[in-house]
Amino acid sequence: MYFFYCDETNLDPEHSDFFVYGGIAIPVENARALHNKIEEIRHKANFKENDLFKFNPCPDGVKYQDFVKAKEGTMKAAVEHNCVFIVSIILHKIGHDIEEARRNEINRVVYHFDCYLNRPNTFGLVLIDRFNDKQIDEHLRTKFSIGVTGLPFTPKKRLENIIGFHYSAIGQSHFSSLIDILIGSLRFSVNTHSKGKSPKLGTAKYLLSLIEPLFYRDPYTKKIHQISLNFSPNTIKSAKYREQYESLKKFFEESGINTGQDISDECHY
Repeated sequence: MYFFYCDETNLDPEHSDFFVYGGIAIPVENARALHNKIEEIRHKANFKENDLFKFNPCPDGVKYQDFVKAKEGTMKAAVEHNCVFIVSIILHKIGHDIEEARRNEINRVVYHFDCYLNRPNTFGLVLIDRFNDKQIDEHLRTKFSIGVTGLPFTPKKRLENIIGFHYSAIGQSHFSSLIDILIGSLRFSVNTHSKGKSPKLGTAKYLLSLIEPLFYRDPYTKKIHQISLNFSPNTIKSAKYREQYESLKKFFEESGINTGQDISDECHY
């Protein structure tokens, strides 16, 4: 069984080109050990009991360098405990309405989580980071009872490997901190590239190198599978928008993240 903690970033199109939604799949048999490791990391960095552990900001009383090491250590701990990162990235200009885009990317990410669960032939529990959206409760009820609709190969696909959808929030679990740090690191890297912040490129590529081992690879091609790192939507008709995706994909590849998905104006999914 896996716990799947989800979070989003880059909600504001005024400050970012891409919206990012993703989750970290944590094997239940490793959950206690990972929890204990993050506890140890917090203690070593001098976190107080009620300090929130996020990508930013650094808590009062914690040295910034210790805060950076704590984030690095947490990402490395996720790798050591066999966690899997599943994420989808969509251009704001394609997603348009952020609430709708978030619901659509939740669809995509939980569907990909369900697909991943077929590999080890197991099941999982989804924990969505809490946010304000009047439609989200019904949306998650639909994900549980019906599944996803409108896929190219079927009008309706039940997510049979997922046994529940629930809410979580930062400070309620160390795993909420873990996904916040991962999503925050990915956000920093994506924005550094897309906004041309060259002085930060070294840091961005280093963060991507920490994330890279968490992606699931196709056992045949050895490239990162589309169910683990997805550029959304699958078909991008606009040449201008496609160029932005291709540029981001190239940046990922330069950072060691070799994606298996083609950026295309035709559907190959």
